Amino acid sequence: MKHQALLLLLSVLLLGCTADTGDRYNVDIRWTSYGIPHVKADDWGSLGYGFAYATATDGICVFARELALANGTLSADFGVSDENLASDTFHRAMITPETVQKNAASMSENMRTYSAGFVAGYNQFIDDNRQSLPAGCADEKWVRPINELELGRMFVAFGIRYGAGNFTAGIAAAAPPGEPVAAVQLDYDVTPEIGSNAIALGSDLTQSGKGILFGNPHYPWHGPARFHMIHTTIPGELDTMGASLLSGSFIAIGFNKDVAWTHTVSTALRMTLFELELNPEDPMQYRHGDEYRDIEMITVSVPLAEGHSEQNVYMTHHGPILVSDKLPWTRTRAFAVRDAVLNNDAAFATYEALQTATSVADVEAAISKQGVYFVNTIAADRHGSAFYADISSTPHLDMDILTNCRRDVAGLPPQLVILDGSSPNCEWRVDPRSAVPGNLPAADMPRATSTRYFTNSNDSYWLSNPDEPLEGYLPTIGPEKTARRLRTRAGLAFLNEQLEQNGRIKADDIQSLMLSHRHFGAELLLDDVLTICENDDEIAMSCDALRGWDRTANIDSRGMQVWTEFWEHARHIDGVYAVAFDPSDPANTPRGIATDNQVVRDAVRGALVAAQQRLLDAGIELDAPWGEVQFAERNGTRIPVPGGPGRHGMFSYINTGFTAGEGYTPIVHGNSYIQVVTWNEDGAPDARGILTYSQSPEPDSPHYSDQTELYAQGEWLQLPFTEEDILADPQLKTLTLQSD
Repeated sequence: MKHQALLLLLSVLLLGCTADTGDRYNVDIRWTSYGIPHVKADDWGSLGYGFAYATATDGICVFARELALANGTLSADFGVSDENLASDTFHRAMITPETVQKNAASMSENMRTYSAGFVAGYNQFIDDNRQSLPAGCADEKWVRPINELELGRMFVAFGIRYGAGNFTAGIAAAAPPGEPVAAVQLDYDVTPEIGSNAIALGSDLTQSGKGILFGNPHYPWHGPARFHMIHTTIPGELDTMGASLLSGSFIAIGFNKDVAWTHTVSTALRMTLFELELNPEDPMQYRHGDEYRDIEMITVSVPLAEGHSEQNVYMTHHGPILVSDKLPWTRTRAFAVRDAVLNNDAAFATYEALQTATSVADVEAAISKQGVYFVNTIAADRHGSAFYADISSTPHLDMDILTNCRRDVAGLPPQLVILDGSSPNCEWRVDPRSAVPGNLPAADMPRATSTRYFTNSNDSYWLSNPDEPLEGYLPTIGPEKTARRLRTRAGLAFLNEQLEQNGRIKADDIQSLMLSHRHFGAELLLDDVLTICENDDEIAMSCDALRGWDRTANIDSRGMQVWTEFWEHARHIDGVYAVAFDPSDPANTPRGIATDNQVVRDAVRGALVAAQQRLLDAGIELDAPWGEVQFAERNGTRIPVPGGPGRHGMFSYINTGFTAGEGYTPIVHGNSYIQVVTWNEDGAPDARGILTYSQSPEPDSPHYSDQTELYAQGEWLQLPFTEEDILADPQLKTLTLQSD
């Protein structure tokens, strides 16, 4: 009865705002070349309606499958498996109607109207296209109409994916001592694999005196976190273009006539574990201060193809208990996890404000609402200001907690923070300045505005501009005065080269920085490695390939595969660098190979041997063009893909699988939606970009590979933002949707 009442309240909250208009929607969707939809409406409800319809046009199968995951119906829709049952149990227990209702209650009238319109537009797409769905989900029962609760669950599920979602299997498997527990091994590396590059330039460094923004997220090439290019307009109120997630409901990265913004995954903490001291007389109770509290058993009903499966999850006031091989639930202790995003209901307010920002000051004000989940924000505006901030969902752990409350568990990485769950003094701090109880207030998180520049490539805030480092923040946000990854240093080096050569930068310079596909790691280290190659017949093939390599990852480069395999081994060699990291020279250290150290020389040679052998065993030619061994296959055609591993020093980042006999394929994640945005002399946006994997993941879509083919040849799109640009597009197609 409690949940039924909440569902009724949720429906009132989400649908009440549309009652006055009779649920009427009227929207134009205009598709320009390469399948970019431009959604234009006179009200927020109609905009949401068109946004959903346009998104479903390219990604209905992905969206519908993600809805099944978030709503805990994978077992019913795709069959029972350990993974599906664990996922269903986790999502049904964690994303309650109360959580969704709390999000709904926080929405503005505009966003409630928009969300109701989104649901109606998605359902209309299914009604209109049931007989012509893509082959990937044609005739599938899991492509079905949705309601507001299901959409709300999907939004929350995305937010907790990189927090508590890391431990889905462990939460679903938890059971008190004496009850059977599935053997669970968890991945304790809580750092998301996805990443990004970003550069913001201010008026001191640009030829026009206006800002320039480069955004280059490294998101997955497959699945619900793919990007989708889209443009939204309510005349006189909103006009924003960019990219949403294919499973998303609003633009996440983009630009308007005044400002452009992007995100990079940040280093800040998203969750903590709590070690629980159990009642020796009752393992279903844990101590908190001077009292014992009950562990609550929550039973969730997971739907199956026939019937249901009753599953239990165990809750504490910290959060759910999880188990694994290293975190067992014994008679004396257990472990719970608390997620900093789960109860964050500020995202809708944050992104509504971002869409209509007119300056980087507005961007700062928008993200200070604290609805950004796990990313940095980098922005530039037409007034010539650049901006950087890590204002993301981060537990409020002060130095007293970090000093006195940490608990160590053998075999777990130090970045996994485990706190004493028995002490009230170790609770996340609650600060009245924070919009999200238990999270760090925006005022205590790093940010800066400048007329020079900021960059970020997934290292912490510290070196966003080496000339003006940001220091003095809590270590839970990220480390200071530590070595930066090679990709961060690549961005700094390439940008400063442009500044030294050109004095002031234009958008073309930033675009060429990306299109060069230079390998900073090889530029830094290859010459030293080649000295180890001399007069060594065993590695002659590898060394010859490396000597002839142009030190880029362009599709016609030869030898990139040898360095890729070599450095994957060599980067783990102890003492490999000749010059150690120096915090007073962080952009240039560490560097060089320690060729005067025989142990290092031998290890480097061993890495070359291993690289050569792996390639030969896999049937991959050592000097084949890079585009022949790194590619995306689309409908039987191999499309060469430039770029390479960021961990090796590639600014142009592509991460792949490795398939014997073929090469570096499939593409897993990396360069995705790329934008370079500035403003012309008349103030109009000059935006160019590319969606590397194209608009649709469906093989039967006309936009399955068209942009991928452009990207392979180093071409980008001039993004059609103005009404004149849209109407002049030779491939323009228009659909008007009206619904009572």
